[in-house]
Amino acid sequence: MVKDRFRSIDKLLYCSLAFIALFLVQVFAGKTGWFVADLFSYNSFDPDQLFARLSVHHFVQMLIALAVIAVLSKLIKADFGFGLGESKKGLRYFLIFTAVIAGIALIYHMLMYVLGRPLTYDFPLTANNVLGTLGFQLFLSGTSEEILYRALPVTVLVYVLGKSIRIKWDITLEVVLASVLFTAAHIKWSLFPLSADFSLSQLFYAFAMGTVNGIVYQQSRSILYPMLMHSISNVLMVGTGYLFYILL
Repeated sequence: MVKDRFRSIDKLLYCSLAFIALFLVQVFAGKTGWFVADLFSYNSFDPDQLFARLSVHHFVQMLIALAVIAVLSKLIKADFGFGLGESKKGLRYFLIFTAVIAGIALIYHMLMYVLGRPLTYDFPLTANNVLGTLGFQLFLSGTSEEILYRALPVTVLVYVLGKSIRIKWDITLEVVLASVLFTAAHIKWSLFPLSADFSLSQLFYAFAMGTVNGIVYQQSRSILYPMLMHSISNVLMVGTGYLFYILL
């Protein structure tokens, strides 16, 4: 009984340390991504600064996440889910998710239009801007973020905990913790001076989407399907906004 209690305390301590370490790695990857992105000028092909700098940032943070995963793969012999996994289950989740998100995007923008609050943009919707932003969302947003905020933390936390810990239904502790980290990444904060800027609706959306993608990651045993889900949801939300603005 006493030994079991000490083991539980040890696991809690290791999990807390792993959580902090993961947070620091993610912050480092994000900050380094911005540092590298700011080394270049994009005025010639992205004068409105909408997608090029962001693309470099996400590409760099993805490389850092992959480097960390490569090291950990040898150290802890864990599978981070870069294969096809259970493809039938993964594709089914992807198709259902896409249909739901498409419906949500359509209903949301219709409501905004009916209520007289359609989305407006502080940049021209030129072909370059539309294709550039949608291209970023399709090819880099989900790919980079799912590696850094899903495959890496979920796998590491399962290893530290010794097993996947189910909370309710298909929701696990490690997925919830990874979603907390993903949500924290959507907070703009600074230590000097101490400040924090965030949107509660955006944080709620990030946590919900992170949890759904985490469940699919574990159920399909592959990060491929969460990547596709993440990317297509961004494309649908952003693209639907563009369509309503242009057509109406």
